[in-house]
Amino acid sequence: MAVSMASETIIPVAVDVTFLRMDEAPEEPGPALPPGAEVVQATRCSVAFYRYLYGTVGEDYVWWLRRTLPDADLAAILADRGVTIHVLYQHGEPAGFYELDRRNRPFTNLAYFGLMPHAIGLGLGRAFLRHAVDTAWAEHPRGLTVNTCTADHPRALPNYHAVGFGTLRKVREIWQVPARLGLPIPERLRYR
Repeated sequence: MAVSMASETIIPVAVDVTFLRMDEAPEEPGPALPPGAEVVQATRCSVAFYRYLYGTVGEDYVWWLRRTLPDADLAAILADRGVTIHVLYQHGEPAGFYELDRRNRPFTNLAYFGLMPHAIGLGLGRAFLRHAVDTAWAEHPRGLTVNTCTADHPRALPNYHAVGFGTLRKVREIWQVPARLGLPIPERLRYR
């Protein structure tokens, strides 16, 4: 069901959001990235490159919020010293990214994390997630937070638990996703 709101058609999407936190860095070393994989910090991430990463990784998981931001607002986030973008490359091409947000110090938030569709199932996810966790803890925050939802990949929550995140709470949210974004909305998520 699509609803018109003030001249814009929106699609209500119902998700269960799980908020997680890690209070200590993992003691055991994590798995290494496989041969041909490396993570590079995009020290001057452009809006266009970020939109490519965000759009490609999040297309199947209803990642919509950053798509609605004007370029100037997104550029301000990317220019903030508290935000860093880290890109996974597999054999020279982008395979995923994560975003660390330190603007709520002393906590660090793993704001976005994901693999591109062509990289799913190649054994990259757990090592890449651990890279994100280790990068965040290298700066000694008080804690590391992340959230996931029922729109995300089904392995997201189990993988967060496997690297040491604990569940804080679960909340039901109804997102008002603009239809103009053209995102594929799975029937199971459509709010009726």
